Amino acid sequence: QLQFVESGGGLVQPGGSLRLSCTASGSGLDYYVIGWFRQAPGKEREGVSCISSRGSTTNVAESVKGRFTMSRDSAKNTAYLQMSSLKPDDTAVYFCAAACDVEYVTSWGPGTQVTVSS
Repeated sequence: QLQFVESGGGLVQPGGSLRLSCTASGSGLDYYVIGWFRQAPGKEREGVSCISSRGSTTNVAESVKGRFTMSRDSAKNTAYLQMSSLKPDDTAVYFCAAACDVEYVTSWGPGTQVTVSS
């Protein structure tokens, strides 16, 4: 079973950028979609972006459309979430998993904290 570790979070000012990484242990990542999710304090976990197994198709939530871009590098067993024009509302713990919908995720990694604040 694939396991994921997220990294790249931190404190950034509004309007800034960050790139999150999602690295998978185990083989066969190419066969899976990968999704990024986030959970803000007091809110439910929500989907942010998802990329197809071959990386040809990506979907992003309306709230981040035009600001977040997802990609994957099969050679590195890693997926990325490039975030720009960050807003305080983007503050959350970000997670990745081999699914595009929260209800299909059976195991979560530790996540990485993103804080957007001046």
